[in-house]
Amino acid sequence: MSNIVDPLVGQIAARVRTERERRQWTLARLAEISGVSQAMISRIERGESSPTAVVLGKLSAAFQLSVSSLMALAEGTPSGQAETGVRRRADTAEWRDPATGYRRRQITGPRFPAEIAEVLLPPGARVPYPAAAFAFVRQTVWVLDGHLTFHEGDTVHALGAGDTIELGEPVPCTFVNDSNSECRYAVVLVRGERP
Repeated sequence: MSNIVDPLVGQIAARVRTERERRQWTLARLAEISGVSQAMISRIERGESSPTAVVLGKLSAAFQLSVSSLMALAEGTPSGQAETGVRRRADTAEWRDPATGYRRRQITGPRFPAEIAEVLLPPGARVPYPAAAFAFVRQTVWVLDGHLTFHEGDTVHALGAGDTIELGEPVPCTFVNDSNSECRYAVVLVRGERP
């Protein structure tokens, strides 16, 4: 597909560093809260390493942001592109998880009231997220093509094309493609109220 990874590595690096500094956290503090090593966070912030989806899940949970929110903030609006109106596929960057090949692109712009992302999950891929990655958001997953096995805590949902699931209370979730073909799904979320 289109523009893969390199521009986003720097944007993700800047966003992680900005979120950490905004909270006045040291690298050690973020490592303690997220469970990601200080060395890995440092490499991510310097743009030397592209984080995996699992690492992004842990970092976003520490920041009390969804992965989608963290990625949307990192992607922002490409230079010269309007924040509203037409967004061309060719102008939308795609992020690839270096561990699983999971691919993700933001569909909506930063000012749209809901965040929508398209995800392509390769055969055999398994992407777990901690419960905290789902805190303070309302989220729906809509399978567009293929088959998704979705683990919501201890409950397993087998979803096919056209199926949706609206997530409940935050629990650890795992997106699994145990089929022989790619699964394409959309994630739609809105921020909820903080307690």
